[in-house]
Amino acid sequence: MVETTPRRRGIPYLGGTWDYLKDPQRMMSEHYARFGPVSEMDFIGQRWTVLLGPDATSAALRNPEKAFASEPGWGRLVGPFFHGGLMLLDFGEHHRHRRVLQQAFTRQRLEGYLGALGPAVATGLTEWRPGTGFRAYPALKSLTLDIATDIFMGGHELTDDKGMQEVNDAFIACVQAAMGIVRAPLPGTRWGRATAGRAVLEEFLGKHLPLRRARPGDDLFSALCTLVDDDGTGFTDAEVINHMIFLLMAAHDTTTITVSTILQHLGQSPQWQERCRQESMELPEFPSIDELQGLESLDLVMREALRMVPPVPVLARKTVAEVEVMGHRIPAGRLTAVMVHHQHHMAEYWDEPERFDPARFADPRREDLRHRHAWEPFGGGVHKCLGLHFAGLEVKTIVHQLLRRFDWSVDKGYVAPMNYHSLPFPKDGQPINLARLERAAPTGARA
Repeated sequence: MVETTPRRRGIPYLGGTWDYLKDPQRMMSEHYARFGPVSEMDFIGQRWTVLLGPDATSAALRNPEKAFASEPGWGRLVGPFFHGGLMLLDFGEHHRHRRVLQQAFTRQRLEGYLGALGPAVATGLTEWRPGTGFRAYPALKSLTLDIATDIFMGGHELTDDKGMQEVNDAFIACVQAAMGIVRAPLPGTRWGRATAGRAVLEEFLGKHLPLRRARPGDDLFSALCTLVDDDGTGFTDAEVINHMIFLLMAAHDTTTITVSTILQHLGQSPQWQERCRQESMELPEFPSIDELQGLESLDLVMREALRMVPPVPVLARKTVAEVEVMGHRIPAGRLTAVMVHHQHHMAEYWDEPERFDPARFADPRREDLRHRHAWEPFGGGVHKCLGLHFAGLEVKTIVHQLLRRFDWSVDKGYVAPMNYHSLPFPKDGQPINLARLERAAPTGARA
């Protein structure tokens, strides 16, 4: 039986936009309680179908009927600025590009990236100056962008002609366009700044692409220039640039958010910070993949951080055919908001969901297994994040080295004032009390 889909009414054009920007978790929770897992609402000028809860969201992510498309959904939000990236491709085209791109994330290549990752993190952390009220988020943002430059682009020799701050600003402008009310490239608008930012990124990458084709190295940029599919067909110059812009954004923005969340909660939970530190002290400064994966406490902490603040709280889709979800008909051509953030905080699946509790992911509790889609920080289905293993290695490498170098604390009552105008980040820069760790790694640990 097909049910009538409830619709949330609100301010014309804006609909639920302001409620989402103010407090998305509260907005999702109240919306779910009132309208259920499948509903409709106006958002940024158009009607959207809203999917909440693991049963509804997984229907779109698994997409067995191929009714949900990613490109026209994300295209509504950031299409002009990240077009051609893997997240904005669908069906056969997506399959071909993903098959080529996954060659850049094999175990062998991950080992190569990790070999450069550790020293890049160590170099970046030498610039951190301990003190009270140290603003962790911008420091992490700078660090992860430098890492992306080293690992993805092959080093700072590519950046002599354009400061990385300009490149970083361009990425930020492109991401923040998602919540632009005026969706035209007018001066002074989010859309206008993003249009200029995209041009900066294309110029930056396009200038260095011929060098990477001629003399490829071990970096991701070189890999994209040389990888081919089964027919021997590689990416065009435009495709390489499209993928690099998307991957660079994903690599440093989402990692920054996750490490930032970890820093806050380890600062407020000294017992977990010390537990993680003890494990890190038994490893070398630059661990292998297997050693990083063996950091059991840090793995639990990372999973809990991704639950509490998923870096991409809402996934965008658009129906290309009529489809039914949980008894509700969604017409073709309907923008769809897959709100995975909400299921990470549903009391039906998580004990005291607002409490930082990494042990919920450990045996025998394993709260994440109460529903196979209760925890979806990397999305799902064919669009599940291709770089999730690299992301985990990067997060653990950064936190591992922070634990060996610093001790930090955060006021127990601190609640990060999050900005959700794009990907979430703390508006206050996330102040922490950072001190240099006085005790050295034990003799048994290799430095």
